Amino acid sequence: MVATFEPKTDYKVVGTRPIRHDGYDKVTGRAIYGGDMKLPGLIWGVMVRSPHAHANIKSIDTSAAEAMDGVFAVITGADMPKAPSKLVDLGEGNINFKWASNKLMADDKALYRGHPVAAIAATDRYLAEEAARKVVVEYEVLDSVTNVVDALKPDAPIILPDLVGDDLGEDVTNTNMAAHVRHEFGDVEGAFASAAHTIEREYNMQMVHQGYIEPHNATATWDEEDRIKIWTSTQGAFPARTQIAGILQVDVSRVKVTPMEIGGGFGGKIPVYLEPIAAILAKKSQRPVKMVMERTAVFETTGPTPGARMVIKLGADANGKLTVATSDIWFEAGANPGAFIGPAAMCIYAPYEIPNTRIDGWDVLVNKPKVAPYRAPGSPQVAFAMESAVDELCEEAGWDSFKFRVDNASKEGTRRGDGVLFSKIGMEEVLEAVKECDHWNSPLGDAPEGKVRGRGIANGYWFNIGLKSSANLAVNADGTVQLTEGSTDIGGSRTSMAMHVAEVLGIGAHDVRPTVGDTESVGYTDVTGGSRTTYATGYACWLAANNLVDVLKERVAVLWDIKPDDVDFNDGAFSSKAEAAKSIDFKELAGKLDDLGGPATSTGTVDLESAGDGFGMHIADIEIDLATGKSDIIRYTALQDVGTAIHPSYVEGQLQGGAVQGIGWALNEEYFMQDDGKMANSSFLDYRMPTSLDLPSIETVLVEVPNPLHPYGVRGVGEVPICPPVAAIANAIKDAIGTRLYSTPMNAGSILEALK
Repeated sequence: MVATFEPKTDYKVVGTRPIRHDGYDKVTGRAIYGGDMKLPGLIWGVMVRSPHAHANIKSIDTSAAEAMDGVFAVITGADMPKAPSKLVDLGEGNINFKWASNKLMADDKALYRGHPVAAIAATDRYLAEEAARKVVVEYEVLDSVTNVVDALKPDAPIILPDLVGDDLGEDVTNTNMAAHVRHEFGDVEGAFASAAHTIEREYNMQMVHQGYIEPHNATATWDEEDRIKIWTSTQGAFPARTQIAGILQVDVSRVKVTPMEIGGGFGGKIPVYLEPIAAILAKKSQRPVKMVMERTAVFETTGPTPGARMVIKLGADANGKLTVATSDIWFEAGANPGAFIGPAAMCIYAPYEIPNTRIDGWDVLVNKPKVAPYRAPGSPQVAFAMESAVDELCEEAGWDSFKFRVDNASKEGTRRGDGVLFSKIGMEEVLEAVKECDHWNSPLGDAPEGKVRGRGIANGYWFNIGLKSSANLAVNADGTVQLTEGSTDIGGSRTSMAMHVAEVLGIGAHDVRPTVGDTESVGYTDVTGGSRTTYATGYACWLAANNLVDVLKERVAVLWDIKPDDVDFNDGAFSSKAEAAKSIDFKELAGKLDDLGGPATSTGTVDLESAGDGFGMHIADIEIDLATGKSDIIRYTALQDVGTAIHPSYVEGQLQGGAVQGIGWALNEEYFMQDDGKMANSSFLDYRMPTSLDLPSIETVLVEVPNPLHPYGVRGVGEVPICPPVAAIANAIKDAIGTRLYSTPMNAGSILEALK
């Protein structure tokens, strides 16, 4: 049975804006990141990477590298343990140990440019790089495919010859199609036949990267006890441990992962890349090995988000009610299966109540790096298609697109496209907030001569996840509380966790001292991702705090020689139910614990199924130069149901950050692929991400519809903000120039081509 909670408003800590606990270390440079890690006897590891996107490896000669002074270890695919084909859920995406191992080090075939074929550990990084250049690899270059259309042609080169695809339950061989899934309910054909208005359109999106500033890194030891210790930048120490143990074929108890501070991830630092390789090099060299990925390799070999081809068909009756929708979705998985077609199906129709729907999704291999989560994986793609199609349907029928969204909005009891029924959600409240917000009620304004302006809106959705989390508490004698939790902090979550505890205990947020533990310091905790952290780990902290209150009631009972059941606790103070004058506050009690039984500790653990659904709408105003095609976002507002904002500043930051990333995806970002399968723009110089100089201040409106599944009403907030921007900007461009763009990036060249 799932616990439900009544909404509250009388919070003392929740909803305030304390300075983040890690703030001083971050701004002074004292925070320790993976690149800062040093150990006695440390040596450096580097990769030897394939220059080809698709090639058989005929031979590898490492003898010249091994003969160099200062080289301690050289490994190839032959040194990788033979991991089984076993699928494991990482919380936000699955991995197969066999494919994950092959992704890190090629066996007999290079599947994408930059695919590692060997690794070297030497005295320093420069010597290791020189040795890497001495490794001689003989390749048989094969044709490559870098998009889903080419990959599914009958004569396409087969990327994984042993792949058995799943086509609606039927096995398929000699294919690049890893999976085909379908969700369908209602009478789709009958509904289209009776619809008063229908449209069918195709939309395409290019693969893009998360663009985190800190590159991947790992430091590893493999010691005399046959234990592996890893220090790394990761979004989940425990999921990293699971991957490392599975790839290296050792028990998880032999792997200890210590998460360092993280310089950005957005989903891209859930998979491991260097950690198992550093560990094998450490074992072979009997030295600690450190590896830091070069920027080109980050782009070419770590998981971006899938490129997509999508065909959407919508039908509505004469009164403006959506009656039917179908979608065909093809996602690029990269060189191994796993392209997030499941989440895409969950998200595509979610903002709308549609009685008859069908969704088909295809997971397609291409000669690109295996994709990884990127903030609501799969949802921004389908939001671009669905929200563009909704606007087009309204244009053809002569309807107001905002009113249409209001009239067809999801609500409690609406059935999602994959069949799930919504519980309490805030889609309607978000739309009400749009009607009231300043941006929506302000004129677009006149454009300067030679320029035009347009406004666009779009909905976005992410289902949010729950999963497992753990937290430990210990009371200090001065009345502060030590919190150890297992969620790596990628956006201020340490402070949010501390606020959960402080609210229960009736103390200040800074009286709780939060620490992110390693895999031997706290109970199992799933990934920081999927918009689960404040919900699930916060819930665990809330439980730990309530359990601590029970422990402390027992100590008060000893102090007053009464039964624990006769002790009350409220607003940071313990009192006697029988004698109202008897009272002791939290801090005073903490100072007496040594005489009342010793240290007071508690734990909290959860395994949750749901985090409450998140909905948002964005408003984008754009100005376009008709002579050059250059576009400028002149105003932008993100509105979202956030449940309860634990720390409103962090919530606003999540909305702003996601919006900025979506704007970059819409206007500039792409994997620009050459005919030979090589990425042409694998640097921050050529991969065009927006900076502060490119954008206005992102306005935010926090709509709070408390989630009944959480004691404070929390909903995850980090994924939804990246979902609406691409479609909102596409709709704004159409409003500005009168012509719709169907592919990303919608850059100056694309706009000029449309203007012709």
